[in-house]
Amino acid sequence: MTGPRNWLANALTRLVAGIAIVVPAALLLGASPAAAHPMPHSVVQLDVYRSSVSARLELPVSDFSRASGIDLDDVTGKAVPAARATAIRAYLVQHIHPTTSGGKAWQVGIGAMHLSATRQTSTGPYRELTVAAVLTPPAGADVRHFTFHYDVIVHQVVTHVTLVTVRQDWANGQVDGKGTTQVGTIELDVRHMKVPALKVDLGPGSAWRGFVAMLELGGNHILTGTDHLLFLLILLLPAPLAASGGRWTGLVSPRKALTRIGGITLAFTAGHSVALAASSLGRLDIPSWPVEAFIAASILVGAIHAIRPLFPGREAVVAGVFGLGHGMAFSFVLAEMHLSTGQLVTSLLGFNLGIELVQLLLVCLTLPSLLLLARLRAQPVLRLTGAVLTGIAALGWLADRLGLPNPVARAADSAGSHTTLLLIVLTLAALTSTGWTLATRMRSAPPDGLRLRPWWPDGRGAS
Repeated sequence: MTGPRNWLANALTRLVAGIAIVVPAALLLGASPAAAHPMPHSVVQLDVYRSSVSARLELPVSDFSRASGIDLDDVTGKAVPAARATAIRAYLVQHIHPTTSGGKAWQVGIGAMHLSATRQTSTGPYRELTVAAVLTPPAGADVRHFTFHYDVIVHQVVTHVTLVTVRQDWANGQVDGKGTTQVGTIELDVRHMKVPALKVDLGPGSAWRGFVAMLELGGNHILTGTDHLLFLLILLLPAPLAASGGRWTGLVSPRKALTRIGGITLAFTAGHSVALAASSLGRLDIPSWPVEAFIAASILVGAIHAIRPLFPGREAVVAGVFGLGHGMAFSFVLAEMHLSTGQLVTSLLGFNLGIELVQLLLVCLTLPSLLLLARLRAQPVLRLTGAVLTGIAALGWLADRLGLPNPVARAADSAGSHTTLLLIVLTLAALTSTGWTLATRMRSAPPDGLRLRPWWPDGRGAS
């Protein structure tokens, strides 16, 4: 039989034990998520090429310094001091070991690096070390299947996680660099206290996927390339008009107007196709800023021509010549992908075909409006307004590409982000123009205020 003192002692002991368990549990359960202080993770972005893989390492500075012993907290700028850059390269080579499926080691080259301020949603702002690396397999090895031994930070910071993604993979149809595909994560296996290697399997890939992706990229490039599109449209704007004495003085016949529009479009297509093929296949290393400035100048010339004829009847020749510069600009997209010769040829066909299909669609959508605009009494005002706005945009681009950033260029560039709205507007304008033209032909007299001019076969009529 238990005595009163023993019973009281046992009860007190149990009460104290209960408090010791319940109070901490309550504190932990009631703590806010922010109290856990989540740390930023690393990111390894892979660009998969024919015979190598480029990697972009994004490493939180605090965790990297703790793991490597290389202090970067006192570096205030973007550049990493030379001595510490050398130490970082040596450290990274020791902790990055990709191998083939059979265990043969790849070569690892560490390139440029810099520091920057960034943030992640769960952690807020922090400093980041970004490093470029090139991973090269043995001759004949498959770049699409390999084992990634990587423990740059996690071997010392056991709570750290590395996210591995693919940013560019031509054979898998991933070419625009705007999104990533997650491959997997690298973190400590707490059961065995080891960092397991990541098995990278990117699938077989195919040239067809690369072709389709480049077809889409080409179409999107001309659709969002405000400068390329604006150059073509400003040349087409006065195509239905006749010129005399340095002025736009009337209308040409419908057949001649259609011939001019077709000739300008085909000449521009031929010009940029030839330059695109020559620049890409020749792997010409052309500085981008002179080409981009040339394109801005071509738009300015087209805008002036729409106000006062500079080369009436020779628009197709001008479109072909200026198209060469636009084709060189297109080639910069392919040059950034570092494709093999076979991939480059396939990409060139797909990319150019995408450009031409979307360009043809846009010209077809614009054609009814161009023909209707030429016959309206308000045509001179509308033409001059469009030409002046285009000229202002061209001047803004020209200044920006010569090293003088300005809000006009930024506003003109932003127009390319509204592709859906552009297609809707052009489609509605085409339908309205077509309907209006058909309706006026069925009526004996046009409505007041929007009188349409007849088509003068000999080009007479005042503008």
